[in-house]
Amino acid sequence: MLSSGALMRLLCAKALIFGALISHAQNYSGAVSGTPGQSSPTGNGANPYSGSVPTKLIAGRMPLSLENAIDLGLKHNLGLLLSRTDTVAARGQRWQELSALLPQVTAAPYVAESKLNVDELGFAGLATLLHISPSIGPFSYFDARAGVNQSLFDWKSINAARAASQSVKSADYTLLDAHDLVVLTVGYVYFQAVADEARIATDEAQVQTAQALFDQATDQVNAGTAADIDAMRSQVELQTRQQELIQAKNDFAIQKITVARAIGLAPSQDFELTDKSPYEPLENMTVDEALTRAYASRSDYRAAESTLRAAELSRKAAVAGYFPSLSFGADYGTGGAHPSDSTRVYDVRGTLSIPIFTGNSVHADIQQADARLEQSREQLDNLRAQVEADVRTALFNLQSSSEQVKVAQSNVALADETLTQSRDRFTAGVTDTVEVVQSQELVASAHEQYISSLYNYNFAKISLIRAMGAGEQGVKEYFRGK
Repeated sequence: MLSSGALMRLLCAKALIFGALISHAQNYSGAVSGTPGQSSPTGNGANPYSGSVPTKLIAGRMPLSLENAIDLGLKHNLGLLLSRTDTVAARGQRWQELSALLPQVTAAPYVAESKLNVDELGFAGLATLLHISPSIGPFSYFDARAGVNQSLFDWKSINAARAASQSVKSADYTLLDAHDLVVLTVGYVYFQAVADEARIATDEAQVQTAQALFDQATDQVNAGTAADIDAMRSQVELQTRQQELIQAKNDFAIQKITVARAIGLAPSQDFELTDKSPYEPLENMTVDEALTRAYASRSDYRAAESTLRAAELSRKAAVAGYFPSLSFGADYGTGGAHPSDSTRVYDVRGTLSIPIFTGNSVHADIQQADARLEQSREQLDNLRAQVEADVRTALFNLQSSSEQVKVAQSNVALADETLTQSRDRFTAGVTDTVEVVQSQELVASAHEQYISSLYNYNFAKISLIRAMGAGEQGVKEYFRGK
């Protein structure tokens, strides 16, 4: 049976990851220059899904696609490795419960030689009275036999074993759910890194544009066709863009470490992100279609169903504490004073155990089983509502971010055209650098909004994959790479 500690650990990890990531996806579009490596929820060392068992450092620069990153995460992510050990523990618990129903065969041959003192046995003075030695013996004993014990009927053990089998199913489904959580975590940190890399390219372009404006303003100042303030204003803009570029490079370097920690690469491993997360519209999917798929595929929901069935069987096992049980035992072998003169010996017995008074221990077991059963029902009802909430939230975010991407694409084109016209006007002497600097800021803001909306859209897709329980197959279906 999956331990309560292991279950709580997994539920807490899921709540931390999914809740924090959805919140981040909703709020991220308002950030101009975030620090993903610092604010990432997967950067919290208390969350096992943020860590991994790292592999050896690979020489050179390795290409890393989203699919490759997920494959590595499924092999080395710490949260998944811990979940696997929980399934082993559940199988061990099942065998422990089954052992009460399986034959118990033992063999314990022994040879003994004893010498007794009659005074020690409570006959003090008897040896003196009879004028004999107080020591009697030595006596030899020999017994070699094999014995078997078998439960013929024990309704409590039968239901306990059935409950343990359901717990194994729950642990297996929980392991599958851990797979989905790894997919979600790796997808989050990967797309975050892609967004950070895109910001570097955007900031580099902005630096080049600002440098060109500064050079142009300096030339005009030297020619006497522009005021000194135009050159200073353009220099401030240039240095501002350079600062943003420095910060973007730092954020990307930190985020790459976060990616490496989640998928099992050495923190110093150099790699290149090959999937640049282009905008790929998703076919329309209704809420009912997504919910049908989610209830059929979500491993955590199916694990909760198995946990409920296990709790029901555990209660039957507790009630069965009032029922009689029947067992059989036998042994067969040789026995005597010495192996040379031993004879065949055996013993056969059947035992009917009837509980008459158990000190209310059965009543206590039933109360505890009732409490666990009620908790399991409430958790299943809550999870069913949570599945629907996850699906609806992911679909809302997907629709909203898709529209934001389209608007952001249009804004980028408009901002670029505005900057071109402003530079032309400045070259012609119609305006000063104020208008050009403002246009540059509009371009920077438009590109940032585009990157954020694109990241939000791709994260909404991977959140929908998680919400529907599609896992690795969903990634292959919705992200075709590059």
